[in-house]
Amino acid sequence: MKTIKTLLFLFAFLPVMTFAQDDSDEAAIKQVIQSAYVDGLQNKGPVEDIEAGFHPGFELLGVRNDELTKWPIYSWIQYHENKLEEDPTPPTAEEKVTCEFPLIDVTGTAAIAKIELYRGGEKIYTDYLSLYKFEEGWEIVSKIYFKHPKE
Repeated sequence: MKTIKTLLFLFAFLPVMTFAQDDSDEAAIKQVIQSAYVDGLQNKGPVEDIEAGFHPGFELLGVRNDELTKWPIYSWIQYHENKLEEDPTPPTAEEKVTCEFPLIDVTGTAAIAKIELYRGGEKIYTDYLSLYKFEEGWEIVSKIYFKHPKE
């Protein structure tokens, strides 16, 4: 009888316990994306925040002239630093990039996030970010994107 009660308990509460873990992973993923990518790279944030959220092996993949392009994180950080040297002024409210999270899917220590970036209320990019969970936490390891045409 004790075994049946234990099994009933597990079946009743295991989905809740698993769901709670997914919620904390989802929150951690959103935080990494917001801090390192949106506030960091898109909105002139500190390089330390960018480096904390991106894996050193990260690559941004794109398509230009029907050819696959690759841009490593160290090149993107250098570009970011050059922009900061040229103009360290934080973005205005109209220039600031904001983010929505239509999808985050986590399986174990792997995840993808579909995010939409907006500037001045206009959607500018839809990004697909891949993340892995390391001992230090979630890190962005790759990105593909679609640049929305200006309306």
